[in-house]
Amino acid sequence: MSRTQVPPATAKAVRVAAGDLVRVIDVEGGQVGDVFAFTEAGTGAELTEHHSAAHTRAAIDRLFPAVGEAFATDRRRPILTLVEDTSPGEHDMLIPACDPARYAALGAPGHRSCAVNLREALDELGLSFAGPTPQPINVFMRVPVAEDGRLSRLTASSRPGDAVTLRAEVDCVVVVSACPQDLVRISDADLSPLAIETVHNGGNPA
Repeated sequence: MSRTQVPPATAKAVRVAAGDLVRVIDVEGGQVGDVFAFTEAGTGAELTEHHSAAHTRAAIDRLFPAVGEAFATDRRRPILTLVEDTSPGEHDMLIPACDPARYAALGAPGHRSCAVNLREALDELGLSFAGPTPQPINVFMRVPVAEDGRLSRLTASSRPGDAVTLRAEVDCVVVVSACPQDLVRISDADLSPLAIETVHNGGNPA
């Protein structure tokens, strides 16, 4: 097993093989994480196929997978399966990754963002993605949908050590951003770290 620390407001990328487990851990509690996943086919440095929230919703007929269900790519292939969730189970695939334009609109130009974090994390592995920032898997993010369709953004209810565990269905690159959004309180009072644990060949995380 390997463990990668994701400092507050930054992101890290890990390579995993089909059958490996990836656990995303909220170290201190109350921290939203943006998770991105890309298939890694061939030897090229530019990634193309990626997790798609829209294709996942079409495949499972719900807003977010239940344990045992898979996230799909933009080519409608399973990429990750949710195999365990020790958190309260409140996650989101409706809200896009925060980006420079979002912070400029909030009066904070130059603020760190998950969109930029994603590119920086891929660059650390010598990889790139030329398309628009994919819709992330927003773990620990509370976005309830009211009967009239209105969305709310509530503070994360995850506790220290809460985690989601994903099984890679194909060789892929997983990026986890400890979301830097501190102007809208989706995370708890202070930004905090996340951690990524990877277990090769489908073992059980410690």
